[in-house]
Amino acid sequence: MNAILPDVSLSETATLPAALDWVGMQGIDLPIRLAEDGIDGLLPASADVQVDLPSATTKGIHMSRLYQLLDRLGTDSSLTPERLRLLLADMVTSHRSCDSRAARLRLDFALLVRRPALVTPGLSGWKRYPIRLDASWVASVFQLAVRIEIAYSSTCPCSASLSRQLIERAFLDDLGDEASLSPATVAAWLKRNASLATPHSQRSLAHIRIAIPGKAPDLGLLPLIDRCEAALGTPVQTAVKRADEQAFAALNGSNLMFVEDAARRLLVALEDSYPDVGIHVRHLESLHPHDASAWAGTTSG
Repeated sequence: MNAILPDVSLSETATLPAALDWVGMQGIDLPIRLAEDGIDGLLPASADVQVDLPSATTKGIHMSRLYQLLDRLGTDSSLTPERLRLLLADMVTSHRSCDSRAARLRLDFALLVRRPALVTPGLSGWKRYPIRLDASWVASVFQLAVRIEIAYSSTCPCSASLSRQLIERAFLDDLGDEASLSPATVAAWLKRNASLATPHSQRSLAHIRIAIPGKAPDLGLLPLIDRCEAALGTPVQTAVKRADEQAFAALNGSNLMFVEDAARRLLVALEDSYPDVGIHVRHLESLHPHDASAWAGTTSG
């Protein structure tokens, strides 16, 4: 039936001849399948896919071919670097008539990971990690990178120091003339007054970008997330009871950090194990109406 339908992309040439860098589609909904440590199942994703169009006179590419090739991601086996490489190579092959030599794919999705409470047995909740995969096939060279967003809590060291000084002054004003003080008296004073000043803390975001070798057996998403959260020390929590909230307060109190500290921790934790690490951290300040930010690694800037 298609043989009798007109195909303008083949029967006509471009009115204004010019080569184009990329042509394709954006925002395609599809499922992807992941099967690696701690992750197993279908996930909803959004895909952008394009090929180059070096033929200056070709009217248009064959977008349905790209769509059909992409559609296999959600129906076949789990997503791996090798599957992405083969997909992009097939996309280029499908457009030989357009002289295409390159293809690229972007996938946006999110992992939902079950995370336990800090201290309450049996309590846990779901935590969301936005993921972006960028894959390209250019001149028969495959490249793949992953970008992950991780939320954590940060407490300002300067603010903590200033708060301690105010509490110290208040203690000396109230009890500085006492020749001796019992532990019970000091404890009672602290219970009433230790929050005379509190350091500012805030939800913060780390954006991590790494290159994934084409021969890697899987994407390694959860191990990367776990390593980042261990380096930061205070990832945001899901389900909590009062004991967990208290434990989280203690973690923040012993884990003071500037935005510079967070970026350096992540860089040191990742640079020996992952190629081409790029880090961008943002502390969504509660003191200011603006954010504090830091960049590190090969993709900083």
